[in-house]
Amino acid sequence: MDSTSLSAFSRPLLKRNPHVCSNQALSARCLARQQRRLRYLAVECLHRASGGSANSNLSCAAVASDVPKLTSDEVSSPKLRLKQLVNEFVSLTEPLDRVKRLLEYASSLPSLPASDRVPSNRVMGCTAQVWLSVSTDGFTMKFSADSDSEITKGYCACLISVLDGSSPDEILQFHPEDFSGLNVIGSAGKTGTQSRVNTWHNVLISMQKRAKMVIAEREGRSPVDPFPSLIIGRDGIRAQGSYAEAQAMFLSPDESKVEDLVKLLKSKKIGIVAHFYMDPEVQGVLTAAKKHWPHIHISDSLVMADSAVRMAEAGCEFVAVLGVDFMSENVRAILDQAGFDKVGVYRMSDAQIGCSLADAASSETYTEFIETASKIPPSLHVIYINTSLETKAMCHELVPTITCTSSNVVQTILQAFAQVNDLNVFYGPDSYMGANIAELFQQMANLSDEEIKEIHSGHDRNSIKSVLQRLHYYQEGNCIVHDIFGQEVVDKLKDIYLDAFLTAHFEVPGEMFALAMEAKQRGMGVVGSTQNILDFIKNRVKEALERNVDEHLQFVLGTESGMITSIVATVCELLSSQSSDSPKVEVEIVFPVSSDSVSDVNGSNGLNGSGSAVAGLGVVPGVAAGEGCSIHGGCASCPYMKMNSLSALLRVCQQIPDKTGILSAYQADRFTAKTPLGKSVAEIGCEPILHMRHFQATGKLPEKLVNQICSNNGKASS
Repeated sequence: MDSTSLSAFSRPLLKRNPHVCSNQALSARCLARQQRRLRYLAVECLHRASGGSANSNLSCAAVASDVPKLTSDEVSSPKLRLKQLVNEFVSLTEPLDRVKRLLEYASSLPSLPASDRVPSNRVMGCTAQVWLSVSTDGFTMKFSADSDSEITKGYCACLISVLDGSSPDEILQFHPEDFSGLNVIGSAGKTGTQSRVNTWHNVLISMQKRAKMVIAEREGRSPVDPFPSLIIGRDGIRAQGSYAEAQAMFLSPDESKVEDLVKLLKSKKIGIVAHFYMDPEVQGVLTAAKKHWPHIHISDSLVMADSAVRMAEAGCEFVAVLGVDFMSENVRAILDQAGFDKVGVYRMSDAQIGCSLADAASSETYTEFIETASKIPPSLHVIYINTSLETKAMCHELVPTITCTSSNVVQTILQAFAQVNDLNVFYGPDSYMGANIAELFQQMANLSDEEIKEIHSGHDRNSIKSVLQRLHYYQEGNCIVHDIFGQEVVDKLKDIYLDAFLTAHFEVPGEMFALAMEAKQRGMGVVGSTQNILDFIKNRVKEALERNVDEHLQFVLGTESGMITSIVATVCELLSSQSSDSPKVEVEIVFPVSSDSVSDVNGSNGLNGSGSAVAGLGVVPGVAAGEGCSIHGGCASCPYMKMNSLSALLRVCQQIPDKTGILSAYQADRFTAKTPLGKSVAEIGCEPILHMRHFQATGKLPEKLVNQICSNNGKASS
C-alpha cells in the first residue's frame, strides 16, 4: 500500500472517528498516529496472506489497498460516510468482531463533562443512560454524546462519525433503516437485541429534533408553542397551559365532598362503576373516596359490568354507573344474568347519554353493512364493545357476532381466521380502528413467518395475505374524542415531541396510529386500550425508579384527557416510594389539544339540568371549560361523558332508594323488547359478550359460535 492510497483511506476513517482528535482540526501528530495504525493493519494482512500468524482481533477486510482516492466533497458527504461505516461493519463477518469494532469506537469517544450529563440532555427510550449535547452555528451541527454503557457509547460514536459537521437538512434526510446494514448485534425482533436496535433509532430521533429547531430558527419561524401538560413529581403537580390547569384543578378534591359521598355510599350500600373518561372533578373525588369505601371502580368499559357483579356479591344493593348509556345497559343485563335482578342500576342523567360510535352502529348504513355480511357466508361480525345491547342483538341475529375491545380485537380476528376456513370478517363500527387493523395486518404481511408466529402461532405470511383479502370494516363511524388526533396534531408532535413516549388509543386516525406504531417499534410507544396506556406509563415509571437516577419522562396522551386522574394516582403512588434524598424522577403528561379549540357557553348537565347533548351546544366545549374540542370535529375530552357530573352523582345517591319514582328516568334500561325473530334483546345481546369472555379465557372462539358461523344459513339465532 503506497502513501498516497494510505492517505486517501485515512481521511474518511478519521472523519468517521472524530473522537480520535476530539472533534478538532486534525493535527500532524493525530494524522501520524492514524497512519501508523493503518500501516500496522496492512502489515498484519500481508503477513496473514503469506501464511504467518495474525492477530485474531483484526480483519483484513477492514484494510483495502485498492481504496480509490476521494475528493474533499465526497469525504464530507454524510451519506457517503454512512456507506463507508456500513461497509466497515459488513466486512466483519463474525458477530464478535463487529462487537469489538463497536467497542473500539466507544473507547475513543470522549466523556462528557458533568455539566452536560443532565436530564435535559438525556435520550429517552434507551435501556442505558444516554446523553446528547448539541452545538450549532446555524448551518452545521456538532454532536457530543456519552453513556454508562460501552455498547451504547459505540452506537453514539458511529452516529456522530456520520452526522457530525452535517447541515440540519442533511441530518433530516436519514431514516432509521439506513443504519440497519450495520448489523452490529443482531436484528430487530430477536431476543436481547431489540433494545440495542432502539438505541440507534432514539439517538437519531433526538439529533433530528435538534436539527428541526435549528432550521426553524434559521428561517425566522417562531418557536412552536408546546402542548399543555401536567408535570408530576414527588413534591407535587405543576400545570403548564390553561387546558392542563383545568384538568389539574380537581386532582386534590374537596375533603367535605369526599366525606359526603362516602357517608351516602356506606349508609345506602351503593357501589360505583365509572369509566376512565369521567370529569376530573368526579374522578378526583371517587379516587379519594375509594380509600374509605372499597366498592368504587374506575376502569375501561370492558370490566365495568364485572365489577358491578362483584359489588352485588359483596352486598351492594344499588350500583351507580358513570358512563354512557350502553355501559349502564351492559351493567343491567350482566347483573340480571348473574342473578342480581333486584340490584338497582342508575345513570346520572334523565337525558340520553349518547356515544358517537354507538350511534353509528344503530344507523341504517350499519344495518346494510351487516346485511351484506349475511349474504357472504361463512362470515363473522366482530363488533366493538362501545355499542348498545340492542345493536349487538340485532346484528347477532343476522350474522354470528362476537364483541371485542381495543386490546383484544387483533387477536380475536387472527384467531377467527385461524379457526374457521375461508372466513370473512366484518368489523365495526369504528372506521379508524378498522383502517388501523388493516394497516397492521399489511405490516405483518411483510414480516417473516417466524416473526408472524410470535404474534399468532396459527399464521404465516400467506395466511396474513389471505386475511387482508377477506377483512371488511365499516367506514362511516368514529369516536368524537379520538377524531381530534389528526394531521395538525401529528405535525406538531413530529416537530417537538418525537423523542417523547407516544401513547395512542386504537381508535385514533391513521396519521396518529402510524406515528405511535413507529414509536412502539423502538420501545417508545403503545397502541391499544385505555388500560394498555395506563399500564405502559406505569411500567416506564417503574423502570425509571429502578435505574435510580434523575429522570424526566414525557408521555403524549393520545386518548381522552379524563385518563389523567388515574394516571396521576398511579404515578403518585409509585413516586411515593422514593425517599427525600432519592434521585429526582418527574413524569410529564402532554395533552395534544388542537389549537382551534373553543369554549363552552352552556351550563353543565346533571339532575334537573338541561341534559343537552353535543348537537344542542351553542359552541363546542373547549379549553376554557376543560373540554378541548375542535370546531372541525373531535374532542380531547368527551362531552357525553361529562354529563356524569359530581352534583348529579350526589343527588342520585341522596334520592336512593327511590320510593316516589323521581329517579325513574335515571334507571338503566332493562330490555323487555324482542328481536325480529321473537327472542329477548337482553339474552341475544349478551351472547356476543359471552363469546368474547370465552375467547379471553381460552384463546379460542367458543364451539357454539363456530357452529353458528359454519351453519348453512349462518344465522346466529338458528
